[in-house]
Amino acid sequence: QLQLVESGGELVHPGGSLRLSCAASGLSLDYYAIGWFRQAPGSERESVACIAGSGGTTSYEASVKGRFTISRDNAKNTVYLQMDRLKPEDTAVYYCATRRSDYCSAYDGDFEYDYWGQGTQVTVSW
Repeated sequence: QLQLVESGGELVHPGGSLRLSCAASGLSLDYYAIGWFRQAPGSERESVACIAGSGGTTSYEASVKGRFTISRDNAKNTVYLQMDRLKPEDTAVYYCATRRSDYCSAYDGDFEYDYWGQGTQVTVSW
């Protein structure tokens, strides 16, 4: 059974860093794209970054490009989102999602993903 479990969210000060993890089971990262999304209170869920299946091509939304890095460890079947220079506007629940694909874009809609994790809360505040 395909399952995604996020972890790593917590309270962090502005300018700080966090690394989120998305542990996948029931799939091979060589064939599945993984996307990170976030949803702030009162806002729609938005795509942040993604990493494609074969080849591991990455894509970032403009507001996080240069601050966030998505990567994967195939041996652990885990995808990471390293978030640096965090800002209060990065506060949200962060979700990972997956679909079988060799391609992804950070501008894909959430409807293009088939499986979702439960989310992890990231709060950037003093």
